[in-house]
Amino acid sequence: MQMGKITTLFLLLLIQPFLQKTELQELNLKNQTFSAKVVRIMDGDTMEVLYQKTPIKIRLAHIDCPEKRRSQPFGNNAKQALSDLCFGQYVIIYRQKYDRYRRLIAVVKNQKKQILNQEMIRQGMAWHYKKYSTDAGYAQLEITARKNKAGLWRDANPIAPWDWRKPKPKLHV
Repeated sequence: MQMGKITTLFLLLLIQPFLQKTELQELNLKNQTFSAKVVRIMDGDTMEVLYQKTPIKIRLAHIDCPEKRRSQPFGNNAKQALSDLCFGQYVIIYRQKYDRYRRLIAVVKNQKKQILNQEMIRQGMAWHYKKYSTDAGYAQLEITARKNKAGLWRDANPIAPWDWRKPKPKLHV
């Protein structure tokens, strides 16, 4: 009997940080806009911020960047570009919603008042993610970046991240 109580207590202590993180996200992020410090860059369109001592993953709205973890060309460049724009800074986050991976989808502005989502497209480090965004401004930024051969648009045949993520057919010999 005593062992069961100890096991239950241990499990509660183990999962408590996860419960607190979810509660904090839901309670404190009811405001549409907030400020937080960028503490980690995962790739060109995903970062982690620290808000009230709680890490929150942010997925940049309107854009999709080359896949770093799947070795897509320009994946590392996109991660470095986002890092150069905001790592270690306090940024303003314009909350939209959560995605299925529990990342906060947002538009983010850095200390230079640059909108990171737009700047990544302007630098040629991202595509306008038309599947999830109908914003004509992002479409125009991509057209201009392509025309100027900025970043990944210098590549003869850039492959969109959503196509890069599709399973590759297996060759049978």
